[in-house]
Amino acid sequence: MVLLHVLFEHASGYALFAVKEVEEIGMLLPQVELSVLNIGKFSSVVKLSAFFPFKSAQSALENINAISEGVVHADLKLFLETNLPTSSKKKPTLGVADARIGAALQEELGFSIQTAGVVAEIIRGVRLHFHALVKGLTAQAASKAQLGLGHSYSRAKVKFNVNRADNMIIQSIALLDQLDKDINTFSMRVREWYGYHFPELIKIVSDNSTYCRVAKMIGNRKELSEENLEALEEIVMDGAKAQAILEASRSSMGMDISPIDLINIERFSSRVISLASYRHELQEYLRSKMGQVAPNLAALIGEVVGARLISHAGSLTNLAKYPASTVQILGAEKALFRALKTRGNTPKYGLIFHSTFIGRAAAKNKGRISRYLANKCTIASRIDCFSDVPTSVFGDKLRGQVEERLSFYETGEAPRKNVDVMKEAVKEVCGGGIWVIYFVNSVSFSQENGAAEATSVKKKRKKQQEEEEVEPDTGAISENGVEDSAPAKKKKKQKSEAVEPEPEEEEPQLKKKKKKAKKSSAEGE
Repeated sequence: MVLLHVLFEHASGYALFAVKEVEEIGMLLPQVELSVLNIGKFSSVVKLSAFFPFKSAQSALENINAISEGVVHADLKLFLETNLPTSSKKKPTLGVADARIGAALQEELGFSIQTAGVVAEIIRGVRLHFHALVKGLTAQAASKAQLGLGHSYSRAKVKFNVNRADNMIIQSIALLDQLDKDINTFSMRVREWYGYHFPELIKIVSDNSTYCRVAKMIGNRKELSEENLEALEEIVMDGAKAQAILEASRSSMGMDISPIDLINIERFSSRVISLASYRHELQEYLRSKMGQVAPNLAALIGEVVGARLISHAGSLTNLAKYPASTVQILGAEKALFRALKTRGNTPKYGLIFHSTFIGRAAAKNKGRISRYLANKCTIASRIDCFSDVPTSVFGDKLRGQVEERLSFYETGEAPRKNVDVMKEAVKEVCGGGIWVIYFVNSVSFSQENGAAEATSVKKKRKKQQEEEEVEPDTGAISENGVEDSAPAKKKKKQKSEAVEPEPEEEEPQLKKKKKKAKKSSAEGE
């Protein structure tokens, strides 16, 4: 009698296979592993019991998504209840490949589930010879169904809102950092190259991009005259500095330069200028992208620092999952592990150090403000990640809270509570609608629950005290002579024992008084 059935999920439908001679197969597992490759031997062990084809590609996608999440779909439930025999005295065992779907089936349908042992080898053989075991299904049709379902499944898993893709932010901030390094390197190369001809210009013009523009405009310093003073002033944005360049060119100690060398310097300078202008455009693009993806984080800590946090975490979702303590030291992992290894002081901040708040705080308050700022960054990133409509209202309110905390450290003025600030933000976002009422009611409901819990705890304590006072009267000594009650109960018991005998001691005292009275009366006589 067949007692083991194996469930196989294919792109074309569900299949239920009956396994013969289960006990012998379990004992001869190595022989089964070898016979899986042979369709003749394998078909004598496994037989198709039922097959349920999917009606459409959409139905196949829904069923496969349910299986991947460990949920029993309605089609699978109907298929198993219809085709799995349950009338026999001994219930059949159902073999499945995934333990999660097996646990869900056992909980919902009450079947005996098996995932280990011979089931894995049988499913491996079924996967290999599935098109031969199912009548009317060819290998080409099975592969087409698998390919189509694989494409639709992958497309559904990676589907996201293109306007809120944080991958573009990660690439942009990485390119921005790379451009900063390259522009710095190339600018130093222009300074060295053109410095042979006009060395005094290095001290007058300190900015890299401005230096490259000035070098391209001047060219040969001997040709610089009063006519070029206006154009030079437009570049350096300072009349005194332009006049100093003109005077330095007349008395320069630099060497003469050939026209071909000057052409190469001008070309290289134009390349550096174009890179600097592209960097400015990229920063504007990053600012607009952060306004779409993480507006609250950008409003709180800035576009560049917020983008670096997202890039270091890997995605906005990962950043939203991090606790505030992790966000605080994000980017300082080497210092953290070095401190843990040497048992030194752990770092107070990582990437958030580039924020203006930490720079404005006093030295003794830098750790405190970094912890507070990391807390607010965590709140802002979670709002950005899980909210449907992007808005920067919460980020502005959180930034105001950090400003208040900074002033609190300096002046001692108490900042507002977070609940009040969030209420204001919700009112601004929703316009005082249902969400505000829900938020306020939830807060008041939680407060009422807290008060109710406090009163219930007080009642329980009072009841326990009353029970403790009653317990000594019932007797708290066990059979072996050891007292089971607590030390407090012992004292109460001792007191009660000391109080109880008082009425019994009154009689001997009265007798003594009577005797004394008799003696005194006798002596008087």
